[in-house]
Amino acid sequence: MRRIQWIELHEQPWFPSSLRDEITDALQFGLNVLKAYAPIAPLLQNALASVGSQSIIDMCSGGGGPWSDFSCKLRADGQPIHIWLTDKYPNLRASQRIRIASKGHISVYPGAVDAMNVPRELNGFRTMFTSFHHFSPSEARAVLQNAVDARQGIGIFEITRRAPSTIALMFLWALMQFVSTPLIRPFRLSRLFLTYVVPIIPLVLLFDGVVSCLRTYRPQELCELIGELNATGYQWRVGEHATVFWKLPITYSIGHPKTT
Repeated sequence: MRRIQWIELHEQPWFPSSLRDEITDALQFGLNVLKAYAPIAPLLQNALASVGSQSIIDMCSGGGGPWSDFSCKLRADGQPIHIWLTDKYPNLRASQRIRIASKGHISVYPGAVDAMNVPRELNGFRTMFTSFHHFSPSEARAVLQNAVDARQGIGIFEITRRAPSTIALMFLWALMQFVSTPLIRPFRLSRLFLTYVVPIIPLVLLFDGVVSCLRTYRPQELCELIGELNATGYQWRVGEHATVFWKLPITYSIGHPKTT
């Protein structure tokens, strides 16, 4: 594969947890404002309907992903879907805020969850938003195989791409922190200091954003990963979903047990 397996700073074990939370808070704010993943809601709803799932296990949730918007839109038998937020390095403060705002539709798994080895008690359709690129090919296969072995559906969604236009937007995204930071809640003086005085947050977002684009799997590479799985009785759908957001397509891969 021609992707570049560099590291993202905020996902490293040595990265300070308090600063990691600031990074995921900034990412979460951007997702909430832009509603970048809103166009794939019908895709996800159809996948849930295909398997009859009433719950979602969101992996690598960071500050909560798109769920503050999605939690009331997705339905199973006319009822809201229940979502579990999980992460290897959970941002518990941000996740708890989303849990409270969701009025019971979202729960936060209290422990660390490795997407390659999801606890058996977490049953439901698995999702990953802007996080699958964190995994090397062997790890990515392990994530998919773990879902298959548990007979759970899985949906991978990435708005980052290995394309000059997307990489250029990462610079704009980093500059936007100087405008949006005062709007991020809860308000913290430390966030202002790390943005305007010592601009660590914008620099980390820029570096990790560019690396994210360079690491993102293309549809044909996702197909290659799926082809190497032991996944008898599974069906997969891989492609790019067009959006109006800067005309950036969302790369997706959805797999679930075949239905009769």
